[in-house]
Amino acid sequence: MTGGTHELGVVEDTLYVPMLGRIYASEHCRSILFDEKALELKDRLPAGVVENSTQTQYTYLASASRSANMDRYIADFLGRKPDGVIAQLGVGLETTFHRNDDGRTQWYGVDLPHVIGYRCALLPEQERETCIAGDAFEPAWIERVREERPEAPILVTASGLFYYFEEESVLGLMRMPQGFGDVELIFDAVNKSGMAMMRKKHMRTVGQADAQMFFYVDSASELAAKIGGNAQVLAEERFYTYIDKSGLQFSTKASMAASDLLGMVKMVHLKL
Repeated sequence: MTGGTHELGVVEDTLYVPMLGRIYASEHCRSILFDEKALELKDRLPAGVVENSTQTQYTYLASASRSANMDRYIADFLGRKPDGVIAQLGVGLETTFHRNDDGRTQWYGVDLPHVIGYRCALLPEQERETCIAGDAFEPAWIERVREERPEAPILVTASGLFYYFEEESVLGLMRMPQGFGDVELIFDAVNKSGMAMMRKKHMRTVGQADAQMFFYVDSASELAAKIGGNAQVLAEERFYTYIDKSGLQFSTKASMAASDLLGMVKMVHLKL
């Protein structure tokens, strides 16, 4: 997702890292996440992607925990609003549909045209699943969803997306669905100290020139006030609150505990 000017970063970062996290959890930590579709795709990923990964258990499970958190919010939304639809921004190679398909709900996935092209080759559209090639920061996707589903409540998900964009761009995207009826948004975010750590890690990984990360959330209520309109906070919770940590490496448990203690990574759920 570009937000107008930002080009997609290193493909392995944007597409494969979350997939590798889901594969790792499915093979080693099923109490956190089991993703049968991700396991099916393991042998179809580019040669070397799996073998050459330099991730730690913690970074693998950070990705898997994000997916597990998203699944929980989606289940809650559909429990409250069984006629709702799901719109995934920056869908990439997400397999959320395959983990959560209830045989009824319509899903939309939004990403840049070349990403959607690659996704459809690896993960062909299923019944009740629609891929939209375009920019999440432009209104075409919400207009299409509302045109096809005029009255349906919409849950918009943004998994690992907003970090790479300036706050004003993200606020613009969050304001965009206002006026389109019943819309909720769920996304992951870091606070200011979490962003500092992410920038350092990103610089080590891809080099300083590409280490462009901007958006963080210290307070969801302050964010809602910046969005304006009728935006309100439905939830703001620490990232690993509901994650089963039994059997994990000590360093992984310690990193998760430190993250939650300092509120460094969080899930934010807004009513727009």
